[in-house]
Amino acid sequence: MSNIRNAFKNGKAFIPFITCGDPDLETTGKIVRAMEQAGADLIELGIPFSDPTAEGPVIQGANIRALAGGVTTDKIFDFVRELRQDVRVPLVFMTYANVVFSYGIERFVSKCAETGIDGIILPDVPFEEKEEFAPVCRQHGVDFISLIAPTSENRIAQIAKEAEGFLYLVSSLGVTGMRSEIQTDLNSIVAKIRENTDIPCAIGFGISTPEQAGHMANIADGVIVGSAIVRQIGQHGRDSAPVIADFVKAMKQAMQ
Repeated sequence: MSNIRNAFKNGKAFIPFITCGDPDLETTGKIVRAMEQAGADLIELGIPFSDPTAEGPVIQGANIRALAGGVTTDKIFDFVRELRQDVRVPLVFMTYANVVFSYGIERFVSKCAETGIDGIILPDVPFEEKEEFAPVCRQHGVDFISLIAPTSENRIAQIAKEAEGFLYLVSSLGVTGMRSEIQTDLNSIVAKIRENTDIPCAIGFGISTPEQAGHMANIADGVIVGSAIVRQIGQHGRDSAPVIADFVKAMKQAMQ
C-alpha cells in the first residue's frame, strides 16, 4: 500500500505546498520540519521551474527567487535525502514535465524512489499523456498523482479509476492563488470520484483561510494549501518557520 494513503488514515489530511530553495534550502528544511510538527499530513515540495504555467504570481515569484539562489534538481534530491533522516510524513514533488524530461524520466523517478519521495504531480501533463510517466513511476513504486479539474466532466470517472496515491481536485479554473470564494460545484465532482475509486481526494487551488479549509474538509478527504504559505515565506524569509507552523496549526484545527 502506498505510503501516501497513510496521510489520510487519521481523518482529514492537511497538505501544505512550498517551493524548494525559497529563500534557500536551509530555510526550506526548517519549514518542512516545522510543518510536520504542526500537524501537516503530507508535504508537497515544488521543484522550481522557469516557466510554471499553472502558477499565479505568488508561486512564480518563489520560483524566480529559488532559481536566482542557484537551486537545481540535483541539489533538491540531496536536500530530500537529508530531510529523510528525520522527516516521516509522505513527501510529494510538484513540478513540470520539462523538469523531468530534461533530467531524464527514468533517472528522475528512480532518484525519487531512492531519496524517499512518495509521489509526483505534474500539473502540465494532461491525463491522456500520462503514459509517458506513469509506467516508470509504477516500476519504482512512486505514485503518479492525477489532477481532476472542474472541466474534466466526462473524464472524471476514467481519471478516478486509474488514480494512484491521492487525487488532486483543482477547485477552480485558472492559476494557483488565493481566492475570496470558490464557486465550483465540488460536491458533485467528489460524488463522481467516490463512485469510481476509494483513493482519497484532496482539494487545492485558492484555499487560503481556516474557514475555507474547514469548508473544503467537509467535502473531500484533504485540503491542499500553497500560495497562502508561499506568500508568508516571501514576507518573512529566513524567519518563516514559526509563522508557517502557526498557520498550519490553525488550518489543521479548522479541519477537525
